[in-house]
Amino acid sequence: MQFDAQWLLLALAPVFLACIAWEAWHLSRTRPRVASNDTPDSARYAWPDTLCNAALALMHQGADKLAWLVAIPVYAYVYRHFRLVSWQPGLVAWFALFIAQDLLYYVFHRASHRVRWLWAAHVVHHSSERLNFSTAFRQSLMYPVAGMWVFWIPLAMLGFTPEQIVAIVLVNLAFQFFVHTQTISKLGWLEYVFNTPSMHRVHHARNARYIDRNYAGVLAIWDRMFGSYVEEDAHDAPDYGIVKPLASCNPLKATFHEWLAMARDFARMPDWRSRLAALFAPPDWCERHDALGLASATSAASATAGTRCGVPENNTEGEFGSRSS
Repeated sequence: MQFDAQWLLLALAPVFLACIAWEAWHLSRTRPRVASNDTPDSARYAWPDTLCNAALALMHQGADKLAWLVAIPVYAYVYRHFRLVSWQPGLVAWFALFIAQDLLYYVFHRASHRVRWLWAAHVVHHSSERLNFSTAFRQSLMYPVAGMWVFWIPLAMLGFTPEQIVAIVLVNLAFQFFVHTQTISKLGWLEYVFNTPSMHRVHHARNARYIDRNYAGVLAIWDRMFGSYVEEDAHDAPDYGIVKPLASCNPLKATFHEWLAMARDFARMPDWRSRLAALFAPPDWCERHDALGLASATSAASATAGTRCGVPENNTEGEFGSRSS
């Protein structure tokens, strides 16, 4: 009997739930409910947040099952007609698949912070102001609409079957469950090779030095190679969430709030170039566009009045801004 890889995450559910139960028990004994700055401890569990995460996970699983019905035939077509390599079964093929998919995951993840259409789905995962194992369940049912499945098409071109593609994607996501915790400190030399809880805490933080960093799935090497790695600093504790807080534990609001904001921005733009930018430029593009327009109007008004007004420079250095939604 062959195991259906699509059910991998559900098969691992007892392990995930056991980890959540242990972490909740451990934190209740070792961490105060309120942090030293009089805010709720971001590691501890809160029923509204945890239930929202669970609801989002169930919604995501349902959407994912439907998405595979579309994606798998696409992968199969590409595999039959456009594959460049035919692999012999074995460890070499699986290692090549693992490396290729993890690199593509890095590309997908980085794009999800720099392209608003993709961010509209991914923002769900970042919108909680807590970080614990249950945060890993916080996924969006809109990933298929955003196009996550498209990023795995090159794997079919590289000669991997649809079944192998689905399996390795789920293995990658299953691994990432274990990096969503504040109970594990830095792991020494492993920090140079693998995505770790410390590395991923940085990714979930909205601090200026952490935002839009550490996109790793399993391997940390891609962030180090492509300049997106930042180390967690004990003197700059991560502050979790998005720059404009969601302030809601409603799973529907968490899922659709950015899509609605994007639709409003698309509708109010004056031309098609700016409308497309509202969809596919970086997530903070509309805010920067509005700020420049306001600055230009202020400058023109000042010039008319016979005064000079300097327009502030737009800081485009780095990859900041995706958490502004």
